[in-house]
Amino acid sequence: MEKDAYINKKDQVKTMYLDDFCRKEVISIRDCKKLGNVYNLEFDSCSGCICQIIVRERCGLKGFFGVGEEICIPYQKVRQIGPDLILVEV
Repeated sequence: MEKDAYINKKDQVKTMYLDDFCRKEVISIRDCKKLGNVYNLEFDSCSGCICQIIVRERCGLKGFFGVGEEICIPYQKVRQIGPDLILVEV
């Protein structure tokens, strides 16, 4: 099995690894602002569903001068997950 996300053609289920998810940049669709990258995920331990994504802001020039605060975004606010970014409505 290859490491990248794939689609199971039989079930049309999309599978993605956590490290692939965390490399994606999060963009607000309301103002097209870059919010940062996914830092962590919060799961419901009973259902296994994602409750929220935790985004860490970048500070300074391309993030070289540290990281900012964490932003918790409810998973219901995620509108699209693409190959390089995640669009959210916040």
